[in-house]
Amino acid sequence: MRDLRHLPKANLHLHLTGSMRPETLTELADRYGIPVPPPLAPGVTHGWAAFQTRYDAARAALRTAQDIARVVAEAAADDAADGAGWLEIQVDPTSYAERLGGLEPVVEAVLAGARGGPTGVVLAASWARPPEEAVRIARLAARYVGAGVVGFGLSNDERRGRVADFAPAFRIAAEAGLLAVPHGGFYEPSWHVRDCVNTLGATRVGHGVTACTDPGTLDLLAAKGVALEVCPTSYPPLGVIAEFAALPLRTLLDAGVRVALGSDDPLLFPGGLHRQYEIARDELGCTDDDLAVLARHSVEASAAPPEVRRRLAVGIDRWVAGV
Repeated sequence: MRDLRHLPKANLHLHLTGSMRPETLTELADRYGIPVPPPLAPGVTHGWAAFQTRYDAARAALRTAQDIARVVAEAAADDAADGAGWLEIQVDPTSYAERLGGLEPVVEAVLAGARGGPTGVVLAASWARPPEEAVRIARLAARYVGAGVVGFGLSNDERRGRVADFAPAFRIAAEAGLLAVPHGGFYEPSWHVRDCVNTLGATRVGHGVTACTDPGTLDLLAAKGVALEVCPTSYPPLGVIAEFAALPLRTLLDAGVRVALGSDDPLLFPGGLHRQYEIARDELGCTDDDLAVLARHSVEASAAPPEVRRRLAVGIDRWVAGV
């Protein structure tokens, strides 16, 4: 059995706070004298509120630019150990702006951490916040094109916003040449994925697993080459699926949809990038050829520089060949 850590790949779905090592969180929480809630109980379905409460508590432990840069650098190192030759880490800069004195210092801190490895940064707005804030973040992201920011996203619970309201922000991002990577189709049905593509111009959709219920949506994704960022460990705890075996990965691949496995929030849903590929192999029956396809999709859908993409593609071919 080939070692999945030796399969070159990209991680396109990872959130800053959710990427934190548990020991780093413990150290920072102790330093600043703040409580850390217990982890989500394994094998139990939780509501979004339980997840968000823990996420917010962990985020409170990031107090300085050095803290943020450290977490980004550690995330890149952890992904590299799992075989990732490229990482795109997502951050909503408004979450840290008050402590760091503005949005720009947050972006600069993230970019400082990203300089230690092959890492791109996605600035994200929130479905739960006003669309005007999304426009502000999209303009901020556009200012950092060429300096390490590669995409503009929309995170949080997609049930809390209207797709059309965020179209102006995504037009700004598109005009700047940024990838459009909104979360969608996590809780909302397949129409939400379609709207993210047709209204927001999504080049990738975070999660998007409800697309599998509608052949027309699958055809749209395949025809436009829109990749879904599928994060297996996130779904049972939040009630998206009951067990890994229910994840419709085969349906997506058979429909010609590009799928990039991502780790999302390993701090809260234990299991980094390597674990996502293990689940695809051990729980969903993916062959080595299937796993190589997933790895290729992750590279092809990324914003990695051409030379990085070429190197990773060669490495995937060598892994399949057993070289």
